[in-house]
Amino acid sequence: MAATKAPPAVSELERTTMRRVAWRLLPFLIICYLIAIIDRGNIGMASLQMNHDLGLTPAIFGFASSLFFFSYFLVEVPSNLALQKFGARIWIARIMITWGLISAGTAFVQGANSLYVMRFLLGAAEAGFFPGVLLYMTYWLPSAYRARMVAIFMVAIPGANFLGSPLSGYLLTLDGWMGMRGWHWLFIIEGIPAVLLGIACLFVLTDRPEQARWLNDEQRSWLIGRLEEERQLKTNIGHISLWKLLRHKDIWVMALIYSGASAAGSTMSVWAPQLLKTFGLSNLEIGLTNAIPYGIASIAMIVWGRSSDRTNERRWHTSATLLLIAAGLLLALVTSSLPATVLLLTMVLVGAYSMKGPFWALVSSWLSSSTAAAGLAAIGALANLIGGGIMVNAYGAIHGATGSYALAMLPLAALCITGGIAVLVMGRHRQREQAEATQPLKAS
Repeated sequence: MAATKAPPAVSELERTTMRRVAWRLLPFLIICYLIAIIDRGNIGMASLQMNHDLGLTPAIFGFASSLFFFSYFLVEVPSNLALQKFGARIWIARIMITWGLISAGTAFVQGANSLYVMRFLLGAAEAGFFPGVLLYMTYWLPSAYRARMVAIFMVAIPGANFLGSPLSGYLLTLDGWMGMRGWHWLFIIEGIPAVLLGIACLFVLTDRPEQARWLNDEQRSWLIGRLEEERQLKTNIGHISLWKLLRHKDIWVMALIYSGASAAGSTMSVWAPQLLKTFGLSNLEIGLTNAIPYGIASIAMIVWGRSSDRTNERRWHTSATLLLIAAGLLLALVTSSLPATVLLLTMVLVGAYSMKGPFWALVSSWLSSSTAAAGLAAIGALANLIGGGIMVNAYGAIHGATGSYALAMLPLAALCITGGIAVLVMGRHRQREQAEATQPLKAS
C-alpha cells in the first residue's frame, strides 16, 4: 500500500488546540447524526409490522424507501449553500427540528401514498446535514485530522443501527399501548430527540474559529493561521459556478466512487431486517441480531480512519473497503445460513462505513475552499441518488420479481467494484497533475 510523506511532529499548542476543538464539537455532532440515521433507517424495522398493516409489497416498500434519497438529491446542494450563508448554528438547527417533526409524523400514514409523501419530505428536511457537517469541519480541522475526525463523526451511522435496531425492536413490542401499533410508537418516540437537539444547536455550535470564545487567543490564532496556510497551498478544483460544477467529470467520478458505500449502507439499513426475518426470528431477535454487524463496523471505521491518517494514504484505504463490500455481497450467492448471513452483512457494513473517513478526507483535498460547499453536497447528493434512490429501489424490484435476496445484491456488488477501480485511477491521475504543478516550483 503506497504511502506519502509522514506529517511533521505535533507541537504542544497544536495538540491542546485540536483536543479542545474535537471535544467541543464532535460529541454533540455525533449524537445529532446518530439520531438522524435512526430516523432515516427506522423504516426498516417498522416494516416488520407496517408493511402488513398498510398492504405494502416489496416493490412498493422499496420505492417508498428510495423517495427519501430523491428529495435528498434535489435539496442537498441548496441546503449546503444556505448553511454557508446563514451559518452552521442556525441552519443545522433548522434541519434537525424539521426532520424530527416529519419523522414523528410518519406514524400517522394511512397507506402507500401518504408514506410516499412523508419519506419524500423527510429526505428534503434532512438533506444538507451530513455535507453541512463535512463543510463545517473544513472550517475547524486541518487536513491532517480530517480522516480520523470524519471517521469518528461517522461512527454515528453504524452506531445508530447498533443502538437503534434493538431499540426499534423493543418499541415494536409496545403494540396495542394506548390503542396504537408498535410501529406508530417507533416513529413518534424516535422522532422527538431530533427536535430537542435542534434547539440545543443554537447554544452549542460556533460558526467559525474566529468566534470561538472557548479557545484562548493563542489557540485561536494558531488554528486560523494553520487553516489559511492550507487554503493557500491547495492544488485542486478551483472556483466554478454551480452549473459547471455539476457538469465537471471529476465530481461525477467522485460521486460514483461514493455511491457504492452509500448504496450498501442504505440498502442494508432498509432491507436487512426483512432478510433476517426469513430465518424465523422474532422482531426483538431481529433487532438484536441486526445490531451485531453495526457494532463491529463502528470499531472498524475508527481503526481504518486512524490508519489512513497515520500513513497519510487515502486511495487504497478507499478502494479496499469498496472491494470488501463487493466480496460480502457476492457471498450471498453461495450461502443461506444465519451465521453466514451475519458474516456477509458484517463484511458489507465494515466496508461501507470504513470507506467514509479516507474518502471524504481525499475529496476535501481535491476541492478548493470556494467550491467545497457546493462540491461536497453535489458529490453526496449524486451518490445518494445513485446509491440510495436507485439501488434501494432496484433491490426491492429484483427481490419482488425473483424472490432472491442474492440476485438483488448483484447490481450493488458491480457498483462497488467499479468504484474501487475508479478511485485508484482518479487518484493516480490527480497525483500526476499535482506533481506536474509543483515541477516549475522545484525548477526555480
